[in-house]
Amino acid sequence: MQTAAKITDDMKVPSKSFWHKMPIIAFMLGIMCILYWVTGFKADPHRAMYGYLFAFICVLSIALGAMFFVIIQHLSRAGWSVVVRRIAEFAMWTMPLFVVLFLPIAFWAPDIFPWSHIETGDVILENKASYLNMNFFMVRSAIYFAIWLLIGWWFYKTSVGQDQGNRQEDTRKLWTLSAPAVILFALSLTFASFDWLMSLQPHWFSTIFGVYFFAGCFLAGMAFITLMLLGLQAAGILTKTVTFEHYQDLGKLMFGFTVFWAYIAFSQFMLYWYANIPEETEFYMHRLQHGWEYVSYAMIFTNFFIPFFFLLSRHVKRNKLGLALFCCWTLLVHFLDLYWIIMPNYGAHGLAEGAHPPHASIHGNDLILLAGMLSLFIAYVSYFVARKNIVPIGDPKLIESLHFENA
Repeated sequence: MQTAAKITDDMKVPSKSFWHKMPIIAFMLGIMCILYWVTGFKADPHRAMYGYLFAFICVLSIALGAMFFVIIQHLSRAGWSVVVRRIAEFAMWTMPLFVVLFLPIAFWAPDIFPWSHIETGDVILENKASYLNMNFFMVRSAIYFAIWLLIGWWFYKTSVGQDQGNRQEDTRKLWTLSAPAVILFALSLTFASFDWLMSLQPHWFSTIFGVYFFAGCFLAGMAFITLMLLGLQAAGILTKTVTFEHYQDLGKLMFGFTVFWAYIAFSQFMLYWYANIPEETEFYMHRLQHGWEYVSYAMIFTNFFIPFFFLLSRHVKRNKLGLALFCCWTLLVHFLDLYWIIMPNYGAHGLAEGAHPPHASIHGNDLILLAGMLSLFIAYVSYFVARKNIVPIGDPKLIESLHFENA
C-alpha cells in the first residue's frame, strides 16, 4: 500500500497511555454528575428539564459540528485534513449516545415545549398546530436521528474499512456520497433547531435560525477536535503526524466561522429591529430585560470581538497554548450562546401577553449536568481513540496530509 511506509509509531496510542484509562474515568464522572442532577430534578422537574435540554444541545452540537467537518472534507476532496479527520469521525459516531440521552426529553416534552398544551383562543398556535403537535414532533425527531445515525455509521465504517488495505473504491464512495449527505445533514440540522430550540418560543420564528445554530455547531466541533489533538500530542501521540501547519488551518476555519456566526447573528437582529413587528421582536425583547440584556451585550464581545482579534494573528494559530486557550474559550461562549437561547423561555414561553422571562442566573445544576454529558461524550470518543487507528492510514491522500504546508 502506498501509504504504508509513512505509518509511524506516534499514530497509535501506547498500551500504557492514560488514554486507555480515560473512557472509564470520564464515564464514571459523567454518571456521578447525572446522579447529582437527579436530586435537583426531584425538587423542580420543570426547571430541571430546561437545564437538561441545554446540556443535551450543547454536547450534541459538538458531534454535529464534527459530522459536518467529516462530510465537507470528503466533498471537497481535501488532502490537508486527513491526519486530523479520524478524531472528527470518532466524535460524530457518538450519535447512539444522543439517542439514549434524548429519551428524557421525549418523555418530558410537555414540560419543556409550551405549544404542547396551548389554550383555545391562541390564533397563532392554532394555525401552527398541524406542525407543532406532539406526534409529529416525535416523528420528526426520529427522522433527524435516523439521518445522523446513517451518515455517522456509514462514513465512519467506510473510513475505518480503508485501514484494512488499499481500497480505492471506498474513497470514491466517500467522495460521491458526501454530496447527498451534506444536503440531508443541512435539512435535518435546520429543522431540528426549529423543533428543539426555536419552538421554545412558539410565537416567534426566524428562517435564518438554522444557519445561526449551524455556525455555532461547527465552531464547537472544531474546538473539540483541536483540543483532542492537543491532548494526544501532550501524551506523546501524533507528535510527528499533526504539525503546526494543520493547527493553522484548524485555526483559520475557526476564525472564519467566528466571523460567519457574527454575520448571521447581526443579520437576524438587524432585520427584526428594522421591521419592528411584535411577533418577530419578541425573541429579543425577552433577552433585553431582567438581567438578560447584560448577557446579550456581553456576547458581542465574548463571541465575536475577543475571538476575532485573538485569532487574527498567524502566530496564535501556530501556538499550541494560545490555540488551546482559544478552543476552551470558544466552547464556553458557545455554551453561553445556547444558554441565552434556551433559558429565557423558562417560565415565560412567550405565550401570554406581558409574560416575562425569569431573571438571568446560572444554576449550578445546569453546569453539573453539562459536565456530566460532556464526560459521557468524551468517554465515548476516547474509547475509540484507545482502540482504533487515530489516523486514516488507508486514505490515499495521507502522504499529502503528512507533507502539508501552508502557502
